[in-house]
Amino acid sequence: MFRFLNTSGCYSLSKRFQTAMELVLGGLLLLIAGQLLPNLMAEPINWTVALGLYIVIASLVVIYWPQGALGWANRVTLVRAVLVALVAGGLAAGAFEPVIWQWLLIAVLALLLDGVDGWVARRTQSHSAFGARFDMELDALLIMLLCVGLLLESMGPWVLLIGGMRYLFVIAGCWFTWLKAPLPLSLRRKIVCVWQVSALLLALTPLTSHVLTGLLAISALLSLVMSFGADVKWLYQQT
Repeated sequence: MFRFLNTSGCYSLSKRFQTAMELVLGGLLLLIAGQLLPNLMAEPINWTVALGLYIVIASLVVIYWPQGALGWANRVTLVRAVLVALVAGGLAAGAFEPVIWQWLLIAVLALLLDGVDGWVARRTQSHSAFGARFDMELDALLIMLLCVGLLLESMGPWVLLIGGMRYLFVIAGCWFTWLKAPLPLSLRRKIVCVWQVSALLLALTPLTSHVLTGLLAISALLSLVMSFGADVKWLYQQT
């Protein structure tokens, strides 16, 4: 029995080591990409934020993915995590403002890869609850970072509600446990998510007027409120 437990423990450790090695490669990709973006990652604070966020993401992956090799779908999502870390790093000290188009391009690439990882998962038959959650949390994080960008661009603090609503929903689940019940797949939810990111990206472009920027942000917030409202109503009806 003890021999079995010992072997099982070593097997689990070996799996996590495989995961960690893939995450190290993701970290190297972040370092290389950052070196290619000297104006965006110009200060130590930019690197500190980007690497710090990536380390947090990598640590959570090691904890919640015990199956060794990530698989191609999760690897695509990991590349998204690298891009999201660069977006976060660029926000520090206003580094994104002089190179806003470069910063927005990185965010757009992160958005485009959102559809690629799902396609790869279907093609390789590698769907997993972890992969879906990994993808969703990166979406939420990217939206929050874009909201911070708008805040730094003189938009009012209310814009943080767009990115913060997902986290408020999770916190509310601590008091109202029925909010933690699984939700069915929803095309509406995916469309709203894509519109949120698209609207925020358009609002952040220098070509967008201040009035249009506000309208885009408000549209993102209203669509999100309606989507969350529909989900909360459905969950309540299941109780």
